[in-house]
This record gives sequence, C-alpha cells and structure tokens, in this order.
Amino acid sequence: MKKMRVGIGYDAHPLTPGRRLVLGGVDIPFAKGLVGWSDADVLTHAIIDALLGAASLGDIGSHFPPGEPEYKDISSLVLLKKVRDKLAENDWQIGNVDATIIAEQPKLRDFIERMRQQLSQTLAIAPAQVNVKASTSNQLGFSGRGEGMAAWAVALLEGSQR
Repeated sequence: MKKMRVGIGYDAHPLTPGRRLVLGGVDIPFAKGLVGWSDADVLTHAIIDALLGAASLGDIGSHFPPGEPEYKDISSLVLLKKVRDKLAENDWQIGNVDATIIAEQPKLRDFIERMRQQLSQTLAIAPAQVNVKASTSNQLGFSGRGEGMAAWAVALLEGSQR
C-alpha cells in the first residue's frame, strides 16, 4: 500500500551588493544577491526543507551545516540532488512540489519557466510536477523593504514505507 506524506519548507536570506542572485538554480540579473554559506538560493532551500520534512529526515541545516568548508558557495542544486538521492534510498518518490518566492524586486516572471526546468531536471521528475510562483509582500517587512527574499514550498511524497 502506498503512503503519502506532505512537507513544508521556508527559507529567507538578506540581500547584499556584490553577490550573484540565484533562484531555483537560475542566475537572475540584479544589482544584489542573497547572502549565505552556499549560493543562498532561497527557493531551492525551501524545497529541500519541504522534501526532507515530508520524509521525516530532518532539515537542510542538519544535512548540510553552514560553516562546513565543503558547502561554501556550493550550488543548491547539488544539495537538492543529494536530497533526491536520499529520498530514493528511503523508497520515497516525489509527487509534486509547489513553491512561492517572496520578493519586491526584481520581477521574476521571465525566469519562472527556467527555474521549473532546472528544479524538475535536478529532481528527475516532469516539469508539470514542479510549480514556482513569485509574489511580493506589498512593501511590508524585510522583503517589502528590499532587504531580503524568502520562499515557501510544499512537497508531496509517495512511497511504500517499510
């Protein structure tokens, strides 16, 4: 009998000049980038936490601790692939992922499809199983003031757990 599990993920990082902005594995032209130990890809980090949460496998920090030299500036897609492999080892298959990026600037509409393609390819699932949205916080809070970005994600896993 198949089991289904749902997980939720959240991540936020501050913006700073002089760093590249990477969301969903896609380089976004912008004057600022996100600060973090890895590439600080808030979208991919939220998806990683949603997947790990659904499988009851902890969180991103327990698998890829900040401060570890091997993760310095690493592409979050590499981390996502490691999570995909860990899910497979535990007999989980990804049903779907739905995620929202919260940012006032830049406008992300033109990059969403590339993000979906990158994420689905890394997860080895169909693009139709990955949905990415972008929203603003209507100038409220840290993201509304342009100080940072955040992302939320939900993931559905299916498996025949032992």
